[in-house]
Amino acid sequence: MQPHWLYIATFAGGVHKVGTAADTRKWGRLAEQGAVCAEYVARADDGKIVRVLEDRVTERLQVRQAVRSSAKAAALALPVDTARLGAATASLATTVREDLAPVSDDPGYRVVTESWEVAGFRDLASGNRLAYPGDLTSGPHGFTVNACIGQTAIVDIATSTTGRDAADETSYVVDLHALKGRRIRFGDYTSDLPAVQTALF
Repeated sequence: MQPHWLYIATFAGGVHKVGTAADTRKWGRLAEQGAVCAEYVARADDGKIVRVLEDRVTERLQVRQAVRSSAKAAALALPVDTARLGAATASLATTVREDLAPVSDDPGYRVVTESWEVAGFRDLASGNRLAYPGDLTSGPHGFTVNACIGQTAIVDIATSTTGRDAADETSYVVDLHALKGRRIRFGDYTSDLPAVQTALF
């Protein structure tokens, strides 16, 4: 029994989802989801109303309500066209707002227009990122976390051959979801990674 927000979130690969957030979790929810940009489209009086709106968007506009963690991480290892993602999110959000236009004086919600994007959103269009090739669920791994987007970390690698101070412009994308339910021992470790080739396009 508190206000809730309805949003359209977009992930690095261009996949959209519709979701909800309680008023007190408005900003944190999108950060946890791992979205790279989003638009709030409605503010409902309570959680029950916002769930009805969420289902309506899914049924009428075929916008999914979930995206797999592995898909979010894999997309971040590829070039991200931030201009295209921002435009696509805004376009879909406009369609959703039009569909949700109230037909009564007191529908229990109001349509809103408000944008959100992850910190460093524009920076995702540049940089050289690769999917972390090691098996994160076993063995030692050494890396420095530069940024987190949801459960995905963008890291610099310390390897047994290069060491921590090597001039390596390549960052790696690590899906931290794989560590759920596992015990981690912190220490001064390195990663023994196979040779990989960066993306050409």
